[in-house]
Amino acid sequence: MLKRSTLLLAGAAAAALSAMPAAAQQKAPLTILRVIDADRYDPIRSTATAAAEVMYMLADTLVTVDFDMKTIKPGLAESWTVSPDGKTYTFKIRKDVKFCDGRPMTIDDVVYSLKRWVDPANKSPVSFRAGPVKDIRAEGDSTLIYELKEPYSDLMFQLALSFASVVDKDTVEKLGQNFGVQGFNGTGPYCWSKWTPRQELVLKKNPHYNWGPSIYKNPKPQIDEVVWKVIPESNTLMAAIQAKQADVTYYMPYIALDTMQRIPGMTVQRQDNYIYDVFMGFKVDKPVVKDKAIREAANMAVDKEAIAKAIYFGKGRSLPSLLNPAVVDYDKDSAKIMPKHDPKAAAKLLEDAGWKMGGDGIREKDGEKASFTVYGIRNSDNPRISEAMQADLRKVGIDMKIQLWDATVAWGKLATQEFDAFLMSYPYVTATEAMSLYFRSQQAPTPNRMNWKNPKTDELLRSASMATDADKRKQALAEVQTQLTEANVWVPLSSQPLWVVATDRVEGVRAHGLYGAGLYKGLDIKLKR
Repeated sequence: MLKRSTLLLAGAAAAALSAMPAAAQQKAPLTILRVIDADRYDPIRSTATAAAEVMYMLADTLVTVDFDMKTIKPGLAESWTVSPDGKTYTFKIRKDVKFCDGRPMTIDDVVYSLKRWVDPANKSPVSFRAGPVKDIRAEGDSTLIYELKEPYSDLMFQLALSFASVVDKDTVEKLGQNFGVQGFNGTGPYCWSKWTPRQELVLKKNPHYNWGPSIYKNPKPQIDEVVWKVIPESNTLMAAIQAKQADVTYYMPYIALDTMQRIPGMTVQRQDNYIYDVFMGFKVDKPVVKDKAIREAANMAVDKEAIAKAIYFGKGRSLPSLLNPAVVDYDKDSAKIMPKHDPKAAAKLLEDAGWKMGGDGIREKDGEKASFTVYGIRNSDNPRISEAMQADLRKVGIDMKIQLWDATVAWGKLATQEFDAFLMSYPYVTATEAMSLYFRSQQAPTPNRMNWKNPKTDELLRSASMATDADKRKQALAEVQTQLTEANVWVPLSSQPLWVVATDRVEGVRAHGLYGAGLYKGLDIKLKR
């Protein structure tokens, strides 16, 4: 007898078959399903993971990251050296690369793209990732000099991100602000064909491409056409994959993964090295949450393990520490001092700190209620996460009010000083990247929405960033992880898992996950029919 969930899926699949365009049933393209589109596909102008996951197919970077999320490998740069003082990186650039339009890529294209990234006139929201650049220049026809004002230990990882993609100057200047909206010309394995925002983006194989990174078995794309199709409704997406109207997704609802694993021919795989964490951060200068006792009690009251199980249906993990244990330069010792789930201890901590229980079940201190407001993006997970937290906190006498917004509004709301705490999820590769992004004083008020301005934190992060010795970098990062853990600036919640589901029409799929890109370059993937 079929299980009820399977019957529901079959019914949804039938509905989806009639609702999906006929093009989705063609055999020619590889169809990848996702739940959201990007605002644009210009590498220096969008921070969206929805942009990055496509950008890696459209363009290349100097270096790449292996599937372990730790090892840097060659990309457009065949090799590189770093000066003893850590300020000058010299890259040997490949000479066999062509843009989608057939024009050979030159060293000038690389210089142009990287300078465009860091040019203040372009106001790129991610230019800080390039480090303290002094100059980027060419020497001869294949040598790139990337010169820094001071050492920047995270540079190689940042140069692997989509923001550092090499693009065609002529196309950029022709399209202006519409580059990445009306067209694109890069050196990636696939080329821009057409984009219908919030519906689909169609890519064609780059006929010249044969320089794929060594992390793949085949350096050439094996598929003529790739369609990135947006299906915001999770049941419809799930049904479309089950009905084999599409080929691959890594946006499958977690509740459906067990069902997918039982379907003959369906491939379901997890990327264990994937890092995309969820946390709640406190604005430490706001009433109520500026009290460390409130923040520490919140960390103790919230049942993170239960939330992870409920949200991810056993397919995700709760976070035991400020940062993900898989990240480069993770500090195990700081994880040991992260408050454990203990509601009774949380209540006692609040009581001892002067927060007395009121008649309405909400604690008070000096005439002020233990109440705060959290902002966040309304997606498939945040309503359930915030409501579970709200219930846990209420049990110890803390009132958490919830305001979730559609993504089109949320980012504007999160740029204000209206809220006391916020829910956020984010991808990262190194501890330096994560903490420099969120905790440096100069990053306030966004993305340092906590308004955490601490000279010791700034000094430690600067030391880590400038370290040319790995042990010294790790020591500085260990100290700052300990400091922030003790301050309870965050409630680390869970690590979102990356599961890739593929039908039996596809082979060679392997989950990657750099900056949320589950398929990365999409190489090695073939269609059987």
